[in-house]
Amino acid sequence: MSVLVGTVVTIGMFWVVPTGLALLDGPRPPGWDPLRRAWPLFAAPGALALRLPRSGLSTALAAVYALATLALALQAPARLLLTRSLVPGEVAVLTALVAPSVAGLALVAERASYPLFGFDLDILALTVPHFHFAGFAAALVAGLLCRVCDGPTGRFAALSVPAGTLLVLLGYFVDDWAELLGAVVLTAGMTAVAVLTLRERRALAADRLTRGLLALSALVLFVTMLLALSWALGEATGLPHLDLTWTAATHGLGNALGFAVCALLAHRRLGSDHPQAAHLSTPPVPTNPTRPTAHPRTELPA
Repeated sequence: MSVLVGTVVTIGMFWVVPTGLALLDGPRPPGWDPLRRAWPLFAAPGALALRLPRSGLSTALAAVYALATLALALQAPARLLLTRSLVPGEVAVLTALVAPSVAGLALVAERASYPLFGFDLDILALTVPHFHFAGFAAALVAGLLCRVCDGPTGRFAALSVPAGTLLVLLGYFVDDWAELLGAVVLTAGMTAVAVLTLRERRALAADRLTRGLLALSALVLFVTMLLALSWALGEATGLPHLDLTWTAATHGLGNALGFAVCALLAHRRLGSDHPQAAHLSTPPVPTNPTRPTAHPRTELPA
């Protein structure tokens, strides 16, 4: 795996995933807290596997990390059983919990030099960062925004980012036109994320650094998603476009560092000032409108 891709994936393993998990609120299934606390212990062998040549040792180290991502994916149905909710914000967070397992599986196959489902090793190598950042980070940020801005744009972002990610994955198995459809849906969702960030989230930021991080994360998306759309369109139609290496170096690196890292840093900073707005939690249970509101008992003067 190239040094650039390996470095980006290492950031995703060690920082993006645990930082994103710390922003989640709501019900915690059994095993959630131990898994989150132990995550760096699983990320370490995964990161080491990236630095070693493809071999049995690097495959075994990658498998350790893949098991952690599988355990995280199992938290999704456990959370769903507790929340019994498929509102758009929850759809986004469930997607975020499952996405790293796709990356973990691709990493094991790539380290083992095994063309999983017929994909060459370069595609498998790029699948690893894609599902850490487009799969996990983007879905999580879309869910955070939907929780705070629960309007049509927020709900569209929370549903279209997971849908676009899934369609891009399915496009790998179908053809370039199916992958283009996924890129269109994902680009629309990420554009909604950028618009919401500029329109709503900056208003919550009290300091200049947080506002700057939010603005940068949004503005980067307008450029990087056009690059992704250009690549998918070129693959489907034969029009001139950047090759896969340059697309990874521009779109991929921009999305990873310019969007995901900046957005998560901003949301973490917002947590200290607006803890309820910066964390993703399940919607509060509504009170019964027909039940009279109880008032404190007062004593009448004698």
